[in-house]
Amino acid sequence: MWDKIIYSFPIQLLILHLKKNLFLVALWVILAMIILQQFGTVLGIPFLFLDPEYLNQVSWQGFFLVGVTLAIFTMSFHMTTYILDGSKFKFLAVVPRPFIHYCVNNSIIPFAFYILYLVAFISFQFDNEHEDNTIILVYFLGFSAGTLTTYTLIFVYFALTNKDFFKLFADSVEKRLRKTKIPRANMLRRIKESQKAKDKVVDYLDISLRFRQVRQDLSRFETHQLLRVFDQNHLNMVLIQIALIGLILILGLFRENPFLQIPAAASSILLFSILTMVVGALAFWLRDWSTPIVIAVIIFFNFLSGTEIFNRPHAAFGMNYDSEPAIYDLDHLKEMLHPDSVEKDKNYTLQILENWKSKFPQDSKPKMVFVATSGGGQRAALWTVRVLQEAEKVSSNQFFKHTQMVTGASGGVVGAAFFRELYLRKEEEKLDLFDAKYLDQISADNLNPIIFTLLVNDLLIRNQSFEYNNRKYLKDRGYAFENQFNINTKGILEKNIGDYKIPEFESLIPMLPVTPLITNDGRKLYISPYPMSYMGISLERSEGNEEKSQGIDFQRFFAHHGANQLRFISALRMGATFPFITPNIQLPSTPGMETMDSGLSDNFGVQDALRFMYVFQDWIKENTSGVVLVSIRDSEKFSEIQQKQPPKLLEKLFTPIKNIYINWDNVQTLNNEVLYNRMKETAPFPIERIEFEYSTLQYLKEMGLADQEGVFNPNQQEILRASLNWRLTAREKKSIIDNIYSYKNQMALERLKNVMFLE
Repeated sequence: MWDKIIYSFPIQLLILHLKKNLFLVALWVILAMIILQQFGTVLGIPFLFLDPEYLNQVSWQGFFLVGVTLAIFTMSFHMTTYILDGSKFKFLAVVPRPFIHYCVNNSIIPFAFYILYLVAFISFQFDNEHEDNTIILVYFLGFSAGTLTTYTLIFVYFALTNKDFFKLFADSVEKRLRKTKIPRANMLRRIKESQKAKDKVVDYLDISLRFRQVRQDLSRFETHQLLRVFDQNHLNMVLIQIALIGLILILGLFRENPFLQIPAAASSILLFSILTMVVGALAFWLRDWSTPIVIAVIIFFNFLSGTEIFNRPHAAFGMNYDSEPAIYDLDHLKEMLHPDSVEKDKNYTLQILENWKSKFPQDSKPKMVFVATSGGGQRAALWTVRVLQEAEKVSSNQFFKHTQMVTGASGGVVGAAFFRELYLRKEEEKLDLFDAKYLDQISADNLNPIIFTLLVNDLLIRNQSFEYNNRKYLKDRGYAFENQFNINTKGILEKNIGDYKIPEFESLIPMLPVTPLITNDGRKLYISPYPMSYMGISLERSEGNEEKSQGIDFQRFFAHHGANQLRFISALRMGATFPFITPNIQLPSTPGMETMDSGLSDNFGVQDALRFMYVFQDWIKENTSGVVLVSIRDSEKFSEIQQKQPPKLLEKLFTPIKNIYINWDNVQTLNNEVLYNRMKETAPFPIERIEFEYSTLQYLKEMGLADQEGVFNPNQQEILRASLNWRLTAREKKSIIDNIYSYKNQMALERLKNVMFLE
């Protein structure tokens, strides 16, 4: 009995994969860790699989497409391992429909994953608390339909074309061999390998899932005849693989059609399918030379990636890349920060401040409001819009009137820019700023087209282009992000940055500089409709002072490259460059200036707000009754210190990097605390700080997952907290929207009303 189990075909295939095909098995393990929420939970990767969104909603169609791509990945696994190892098991050649029998016996790993996935996604959907749980059955049927449809089509093809030994050699062997014009180049080697093979199999599962004894007496069949059966089957699989890759390339040509923008999970699974097929092809054709040849190819393509064809920059749409690049050196930076230029920019901003003051009664001294909003992807964008709506409502539509500047990073600035544009249009277009549809718009899925474009375009050679302001640019996943964002928000932010110069100057809306980090030297790039050079250097610097400038003014530096024509959404994207999702933008300079997410320098926007207060402290002292700094955080300011378990050996290797990542938020918070307290102590005007937090602790208490002392299970908090991503699940959106009702945030709203408007 033990031998029948160990030497059954399914178990032998499993053992073979664990010994030889670890990379292919690792892909299944990664997927399993994702759906079990053991990998990528902070970034929301599991939710892409457990709650797939298609055409901006979770539906049976999304699960259908995930089912289709998972079936394709499964068949890629079957085909690749069959090509690599099928010939080791010669008895398959005399079994009817050998490949289909191989798939049945090779299904331990896929079957285990399917069970895990079904349990995981059904449990997740039950936790979503649908009004009618029959929708979960619909999702299950959609997934099943996608899977079964794909399997049916592929297996019908193989049933019609797959031949066993007796069908292939019904005529004389000599007659069949004469029809073979080009024999396999590696046939002799494979014959020798087959003769040396010692894989023992005593029984196998047939199509009816019944065990049958393996036919051991194959001596009367010539080895090269048996191998021809596998060769014929291999050809069918190569055709299938070529068809799948061709389909992906064709989809790339029409990727802007929303019906073709499949769920991000489906795109990821297709990428795994391609990797599986590539690994199989390399291992099959290159054999022992696969490793050195792959290394040589990587080195060769690494060399080619430095050429113009393979390394075309990701552009900032609207800018002029045809003019002579701007000189990016210390002399040019020093020239732009000449004291006369800085003074000129300061005087221009003083006129903006005077226009802000003119909105209030002549003899009054109004409170000046600064909004500092943190980064955090779509989570921060939705939370920022939610807080601004409530702040405007509780202040009887006075909050944004008092707001002079909005600073911040990443998603927070995206949300603030969206609300600011709604505020600008509210009178002319009679908009209701408090309409819940704007929360739906800012939180609609942006990720599917990005991942899909990465798969069908950016991993290959980008060759499609589009025109913007009569200039041509290459399409990439950055374009996909901007295009989808425009669709989600009804094109409300489809403007050049220069279009905001007059509204900001007249103080119809607050100033909103976008401040991405320059990766070349760590400085900030201050992007606004007018120069703000005073944000990058101290005004009191003396002759011979060796102060290093902290920022570069975008308008001055790229004055000859259409700085005012920069697409505003491109500017927002520059400040919200999520690694590997939206590409780093290269600007037209020599050497090339490359930007990255604003959150790397200050994820909370506090530094820029305090810097502006310091520069204009004399005016603020004379014309206001003080400053209110409203901080909108997408994370807790105070968090419990967790007990650390002794690290294991492998954990010690990654602990230093992990500690930097985990504490980056805390380090920036502590630095901002020092700056704020110093400013509060030295400023010649009063400063009041009001903080809003997206905190899941109160939510956990209300759900009964934490006691009143705040003791909770960290794993439960991780699950309930919205992920850092450009796509949110329905449960995550509800968590963010409802968080405004927490005790802390309600007290912040009350303080805001009292401090500002009940003076």
